[in-house]
Amino acid sequence: MDAVNPATGEAVESYEDHSESDVDEALDQATEAFAEWRDRPLREREQLLEDAGEVLRENRREYAEIMAREMGKPIDQGVSEVEKCAWACDHYAENASDYLEPEHHPSPPGSTVKTVYEPLGPVLAVMPWNFPFWQVFRFAAPYVTAGNVGLLKHASNVPGCAVAIEEVFREAGYPEGVFQSLLIPSDLVDDAIEDDRVRAATLTGSGPAGRSVAATAGENLKKTVLELGGSDPFVVLDDADLEAAAETGAWARNQNAGQSCIAAKRFIVHTDVYDEFLDRFVDEIESLTVGDPMDEDVDVGPQAREDLMADLHEQVEDSVEAGATVVTGGEPMDREGAFYPPTVLTDVPEGCPADDEELFGPVAAVWEVEDDEAAVRKANDTQFGLGASVWTADRERGERIARRIDAGCTYVNQLVKSDPRVPFGGIKESGYGRELSEAGIHEFVNRKTVWVE
Repeated sequence: MDAVNPATGEAVESYEDHSESDVDEALDQATEAFAEWRDRPLREREQLLEDAGEVLRENRREYAEIMAREMGKPIDQGVSEVEKCAWACDHYAENASDYLEPEHHPSPPGSTVKTVYEPLGPVLAVMPWNFPFWQVFRFAAPYVTAGNVGLLKHASNVPGCAVAIEEVFREAGYPEGVFQSLLIPSDLVDDAIEDDRVRAATLTGSGPAGRSVAATAGENLKKTVLELGGSDPFVVLDDADLEAAAETGAWARNQNAGQSCIAAKRFIVHTDVYDEFLDRFVDEIESLTVGDPMDEDVDVGPQAREDLMADLHEQVEDSVEAGATVVTGGEPMDREGAFYPPTVLTDVPEGCPADDEELFGPVAAVWEVEDDEAAVRKANDTQFGLGASVWTADRERGERIARRIDAGCTYVNQLVKSDPRVPFGGIKESGYGRELSEAGIHEFVNRKTVWVE
């Protein structure tokens, strides 16, 4: 696997793929490790996770630099991502015991009935490049602490991240085989899922990839969790704080160069404030600095690959051809690297890519609506259902609308985000299952009933 710097087009480093025999050996090692790891006292597993958090903090700049080189994440955003991974480690190190505490049920006199939570075994995780550390620790921190062992198939353009993450667990003192990175192409994923030694699978990625993993796992009766794409609505009502909404909206659309499933993508604005919000929003968008991700003053780096930038631009061109208006941006930047400018589209017609596809880059589409009902209809007019953001001075009004939007998580007066303390996931074509919090650690355990007379 070759890592290529998207800011320069230059090769970073080459990594040798794992062969089928390498994978077979890794699965054997995972199986052997699980037999011992599952019986480790939970407090020991929590302590090792706490140590992993310390390794992350101690090396956060180094890991952020790997992300910047391999997929173009601005360095300060990379540092924040690593720190968030450490926070997830802290959270489960402190709370796994409570989350996995047996649940006692009413029972006949002289009997005890309880639910216990036992690990399943090796879990295969197919992870994306856009948050190459966070997506991994989002699954690894709870699943491994619950007693499972992890097998990571990372995106092929971030092999250095995959290797570094495996090293985090090694440096923290985890036994060999508890967490392994498999440097394999996508066409070997089905074989891994079909293998009897793999007990479950989780994927964060595209809809087609999710369908493929779900189909293979389903044929083999294995549990899956899928976190797929999103086209999150950002609803601005007539009583919203427009300054805050515009500033937050610009960041919510352009963080990580817009390459986020939970980025705000469709801006739905009440007609009474549409013009003022659009002016403020465009000003905020145009104030963002695009450039070298190693520069700490840069807000927006390159797209992760040249082909991804080309696909994004094709979606913009098709939307414009259908009738959309480019307010700012809209053309690849005349510079070396896969740089696409923060872009705003208005007058977006139904059926064009900006209306009904996920634009995975710094392109915002803005609509004008007449009232709350129209805002909810437009917010729900998508096959996706990951997150949503609603902006209003009336908290009760905001919650009413947030609860009517079809999404796995909705936020009032803030951007959509993931947090170790609360469940995260989507509905519709954004996937199923939940990560993080107590819900996340319970996804890949056997909820076993134990009835004793």
